[in-house]
Amino acid sequence: MVKKTIAETFQDLIFLYKSFFMDISGKIIQLLPVQEGQGKNGVWKKQEFILETGDTYPKKVCIAVWGDKIDIKGFKMGDAVDVSFDVESREYNGRWYTDVKAWKVAAAKQKEGGKATPAPAAPISGGMPSDDDLPF
Repeated sequence: MVKKTIAETFQDLIFLYKSFFMDISGKIIQLLPVQEGQGKNGVWKKQEFILETGDTYPKKVCIAVWGDKIDIKGFKMGDAVDVSFDVESREYNGRWYTDVKAWKVAAAKQKEGGKATPAPAAPISGGMPSDDDLPF
């Protein structure tokens, strides 16, 4: 039996956490209108919002909230939020569509000085560019 050090065990736990939970922090810059429709499983409802990260190179992400799972009516443009989400892709007529679906939206945690605490960035691997790589 191979014994692991506490540091190795801790690194394994961090890897598992990042594998199962995706989080992003930022400011809501736009709330899109609620959309409703009828599908094979009944009536559906979703609302999307645009989140801008506070990184050195800010990114804008469109995030969807489906059904009544999350009530984002309490949030407005300019609010700093922490979002936990899943990413899901589906194929339709030979094209692939990807959704970022929130399963938890909360007011951003505040640190001393009144600024929101940014979420730690997850490392990128598997041939993807790192935070140091610029697209140009």
